[in-house]
Amino acid sequence: MTNFFRKIPRVAVQFIALPLMALSASADGRISGHVEIEDKPLSGADVVLWLAGSGAPAKLAETKTASDGVFDIPIGSRLDTGGVFYLVTEGGDARGTIREDANTTIRLMATLGTTLPEDVTINELTTVASVWTAAQFLNGPALRGGDLGLRIAAGNVANLVDIEDGGLGPVIQAPLNSSQTTTLAKFNTLGLLLSACARALPEACDKLFTLATSPGGEVPADTLTAMQNIARYPWHNADQLFALFEELYPVPEGKRWRDVPHIPYLAFAPSAWTLSLGYAGGGLNSLGGISIDGEGNMWAGDNFLVGAQSTIFAGFGGGISKLAPDGTPLSPMTTGFRGGGVDGPGFGLAISADDKVWVTSLAGKNISVFDRKTGKPLSPETGYDFDGELGSMQGIIVVPGGDVWALDNEKDQIVHLPGGDALKGRILGRTVDGKPEDGTLQVKAPFHLAIDQEDRIWVTNSGSDTVVRFPASDPGNADTFKVGFAPRAVAIDSQGNAWVANTVGHPDTEEKLALIKVKLESKVGDLVATQSAADEEANEWITLFQILQEFPGGDVSMVQPDGTVLGPFDDNKAFAGPWGIAIDGNDHVWVANSTGRFVAQLCGARTETCPPGMKTGDTISPPGGYVGGLQIITDVAVDPAGNVWVANNWDRPDEGFKQAPDEALSTRFGGNGTVVFFGLAKPVRTPLIGPVQTP
Repeated sequence: MTNFFRKIPRVAVQFIALPLMALSASADGRISGHVEIEDKPLSGADVVLWLAGSGAPAKLAETKTASDGVFDIPIGSRLDTGGVFYLVTEGGDARGTIREDANTTIRLMATLGTTLPEDVTINELTTVASVWTAAQFLNGPALRGGDLGLRIAAGNVANLVDIEDGGLGPVIQAPLNSSQTTTLAKFNTLGLLLSACARALPEACDKLFTLATSPGGEVPADTLTAMQNIARYPWHNADQLFALFEELYPVPEGKRWRDVPHIPYLAFAPSAWTLSLGYAGGGLNSLGGISIDGEGNMWAGDNFLVGAQSTIFAGFGGGISKLAPDGTPLSPMTTGFRGGGVDGPGFGLAISADDKVWVTSLAGKNISVFDRKTGKPLSPETGYDFDGELGSMQGIIVVPGGDVWALDNEKDQIVHLPGGDALKGRILGRTVDGKPEDGTLQVKAPFHLAIDQEDRIWVTNSGSDTVVRFPASDPGNADTFKVGFAPRAVAIDSQGNAWVANTVGHPDTEEKLALIKVKLESKVGDLVATQSAADEEANEWITLFQILQEFPGGDVSMVQPDGTVLGPFDDNKAFAGPWGIAIDGNDHVWVANSTGRFVAQLCGARTETCPPGMKTGDTISPPGGYVGGLQIITDVAVDPAGNVWVANNWDRPDEGFKQAPDEALSTRFGGNGTVVFFGLAKPVRTPLIGPVQTP
C-alpha cells in the first residue's frame, strides 16, 4: 500500500530519520505486518525473523502470510538482542491467492534495526533500502557483520523507506535529495524492476537475473540476490537494466506516463545504480577535511560559517561539525562546534584513540583540539599557534603511537606534537637561504600526510610535483619522489603503498607543462607584488581553479614501499582535479574529483578483490564516476558499513571569487553538506589511525 498519494511524510526535515518503535512491555509478544508487491498482497509467503551479528544469523521465528498478505509472528515477551533484527520472505503469490505454483524466485527483506517495530510492511521498497544500506554484509538471505557496521546499515534504512507502511522515508523525499539528485527516481525504479519479477511479468525474472549476474558470473536465483548484485556492482549493465525497465513498463497507448505505483521513476539510463543521500545541518558548510570516528559519526572542518557572505578574499571562518551515521546533526545547527582557536578549518581533521578531534585552521593559522564526546574545545582560545610562527594550516594526522603531525601549507613547515602534547611541540622542515635545516627534509606548500606500516611519514607538496617520505623517528632522513603536479591527499593501503591524488597531474604537452609550472611555482603569476598576504593566498586559490578549468585533468600516482612510482592512473584522462583519496577494506582506491564533481573507484594493489580482468590502477566506476548531489568536492572517507562519505566544498566559486558577490548569491560560495553513497565500499575500521584496516 505505497501508492504516492497514500504516504504523507510525518517528518519533513532532510536530516532526521524516523526511529523504530520499540516493542513495549505491554505488547502481546507478537510482531505483525503485511507483505506486498506494488500495493497488492503477497499470499502464501514464508516470513522469517532473523537476528544478525558477527556470526551466522539466528532464526528467531517464522510464519506464512495469509491470502491478504498479513502475517503474525509470535516472539515471546522478551528477546535477548545484541544484534540487528531483520525479516526475509520467500515465495508467495502476488495474485492474492495461495497457490501451489507460487513464484519461488520472490525473496523480500526488511531490516528492522536493534528494536522491533509493532507493525511492519515488507515490499519491494523495503527490500531495496535494506539491500543497499547493508550491501557489504549480505549473502543471499544471510546478514552478517561487525556490530557497528550492522547498526550503521540498519540506521540508514529509515532514511529511504518507512518500515511500518512500506512507503518512502522522510530524508529521500526532503528537498536536498528529492529534487537535487536522481536518488528518489532511481530508488523507485529499482523497486519496480524487482516487483516486475515478483508479479511474474513475462520473462521478467529471467531477464533481470541475466542482467544482474555479477561480473564474476554469479547468477542470482531470486530477487534478493539480484538486488545485492546490482548494489555491489552498480555500474554493471546499468543501461541494459534501464532498458529492461522500459520494456517491462511501457507507456500505455494514449498516455504520457508509465502505469506504475511508484513515481517519479527514471526517464534516462543512469551511469550506475548507486543510492546516495545528502545530509546538511550541524554547521556543515564548505567542508574541507572529513573523518569518521569510532562510533561511525562523521566529523568535518567547515571552511565558512553557514549563512555568511564569504568570499575567497574575506571568508567568515566556520567551526567543526558532527553528524550521526544516519545524518542526524550532533553539533549546533548553524555554528557547529567553535572555540579553541578554530577559525576556517581546511583539509586537516583527525581523530585520536583517546577521543580527541584535532583540526587545523586556514584563517586561524593554528591547531585546535576538541573533546570527541562533548564537542567542547580543549585547546586555548588562540589554539596552538606557536606564538604566531604558523601560517595557514592544512593536513593533520594522529599516528598509532599518539603523536600528532600537522602541515603548515603557507610557511612550508611541519609541526610535530609528541604524544599530542603541544608544550613539547616542534617545527620541522624549515629552510634558510634555500637549504633545509633538518637534514634532507624540505617541503613546498605541504598539504596532506599519512603514516605507513614502517612508521614513515608521507607528505604531499602541493606547490610542486613531489611527495616526501621520512622516518617518524628521524625526520631529517627524508627521501623525495616525483609524482604529478599539485599533489593533495595521500593514503596508505594494507600493502604499504602510498596513493597520491595529483590535482593537476601530468600535462600532456610541453606547452601546458611549462605554463602550469610557471603558475604553480610563482604562486601568483603576474599579480602585483604589493598585495597583502591574505590577497596573495586568495589569488593562489583562484589561480589553481583557473588552471583546472583551462587544463582539466589530474591523475593518481602509486608509490610502492621501495620507492617505485607507478601510474599515472587517470581513467583515460577522464579525471578532473583529484583532491581527496581513501582506501577501503579491499584496498580499492576512492578518489574525490574536485572540479569533476564525481568520485572514482580504482582497482588497488590486491587485484584479486577487483572485477575479473582488472589491473592495479584500472577504473572500476563508470565513465564520469559516481555522481549524485556532489558539488566541487574535497575529501572522501569510508565508514564501517562501507558507506562512502564525500565533502561538498564549493558551490558557486564564480561568486566567491568576486570582491563583492551578487547579493542573491552571496551566501552560495561554500558547498552544501555531505553526500553519502550507501554500501559501495568494503568496510574499514575507524577512526583511521595509520594505514587502512578492516573492522
